[in-house]
Amino acid sequence: MVLKGEDWLAQTVEETLEPDLPICDTHHHFWVSRPEPPAYQRYLLPELSADVGSGHNVRSTVFIEVRCEYRQDGPEEMRPVGEVEYIETIAGEAATGSHGPTKAAAAIIGHADLKLGDAARPVLEAMVAASPGRFRGVRHSTGWDASPELVQRDIRGALSTAGYRAGARVMAEMGLVLENSLYHPQLPELAEFARAVPDLTIVLNHIGGLVRVGPYANRDDEVLPAWRRGVAEVAQCPNVVIKLGGVGQVRYGYNWDDRETPIGSEELAGTLGPLMNYCIEQFGPDRCMFESNFPVDKPSYSYNVLFNAFKRLSAGYTATERAALFHDTAMRVYGISD
Repeated sequence: MVLKGEDWLAQTVEETLEPDLPICDTHHHFWVSRPEPPAYQRYLLPELSADVGSGHNVRSTVFIEVRCEYRQDGPEEMRPVGEVEYIETIAGEAATGSHGPTKAAAAIIGHADLKLGDAARPVLEAMVAASPGRFRGVRHSTGWDASPELVQRDIRGALSTAGYRAGARVMAEMGLVLENSLYHPQLPELAEFARAVPDLTIVLNHIGGLVRVGPYANRDDEVLPAWRRGVAEVAQCPNVVIKLGGVGQVRYGYNWDDRETPIGSEELAGTLGPLMNYCIEQFGPDRCMFESNFPVDKPSYSYNVLFNAFKRLSAGYTATERAALFHDTAMRVYGISD
């Protein structure tokens, strides 16, 4: 995936649809610099503010861990606390209104290694202390696949290890949220894990991690039914909520970044609609949340086009259902107040 920049994105200009509809962007990142692909340099409050200020009524956002500004010394397991400390300063700056009305990082999701088991508790407690009003939980991604074309986020079968499950139970006791990003063949593993920790709220990222590259490329007749079966199984677990977004990443195989002119919202909605409407059908709007996944998805489309596409593909739902998808589910899951 190649980052073509703002000039390329600016070629596709659209009027913002339904500009008054309240939105919580449930998944974005900040970083000072990021050497791994896509190699963005700096995505902080000014850059986010420019994106969320493109026309939509984004009232609040949720920051998701991305190894930003970890502590450089001290115990290894405590180093991710530095990210929460840093993002708390950004959230405080956003709350002043100096960058616009959006409450950026109104909820903060950090990272802790749940395989530590009970020893994860001091890490989680330190994060609560670092951001007592905004810290809501951690993301411990467990993506693993035999294909060398996919990033291995953890050991194979991490969800079934005694340590990970013990750490998850600590999170449930503390009333925290666990985010997870994985690959769609792992969805049955997630369902088994969710049944084992029924008191834990689990947020499944990026429509369940559909993969259409490597060994999964050009096999939609097999891959999409497998993904649908996995989503349906996870949806039977009432403690799991799913995020609708992240499809601009390389592993989804749509290659929108290769275009001479960026995709528009009508075409984007046509592609995303069958995927996201299936998730909504399985989980229900009160367990679904739209996400931008910016800036990771930014090489594929602009922020304005993405949320226009979400509005187009959700047009057939009731006002109450759409309020849940764009805003209300996030308010409940992350404990955010406008």
